[in-house]
Amino acid sequence: MMRHKEEKEAKKEAFRKYLDSSGVLDALTKVLVSLYEQNDKPSSALEFIQQKLGGPSVSEYEMLQAELSNLQIKYDELLAEHQETCKELEELKNSRSMAMASTEETIDGETHRDGF
Repeated sequence: MMRHKEEKEAKKEAFRKYLDSSGVLDALTKVLVSLYEQNDKPSSALEFIQQKLGGPSVSEYEMLQAELSNLQIKYDELLAEHQETCKELEELKNSRSMAMASTEETIDGETHRDGF
């Protein structure tokens, strides 16, 4: 039981050191101090923290989600159009190849007749 508690404490300490060395603790401390020093507290502390850390606000996030959705729809439409164009191109290539082969057979056939 004691060993389990020591392992748990060691993991916590390692995680705290990781957060400290990567600058997370300092950044969070600065943002929380900034929030504390606000005379007029924001209606959403979470949104305040997100903005201070460089993340989008809720309204910006929703706007970005809508833009992403619209772009996905446009991408899907363009992809379908591209696939249809590729299919048409293949059909044209195949019909041209068949026409060329048919013309060659006709020419070969006429040449053989003339040669006899």
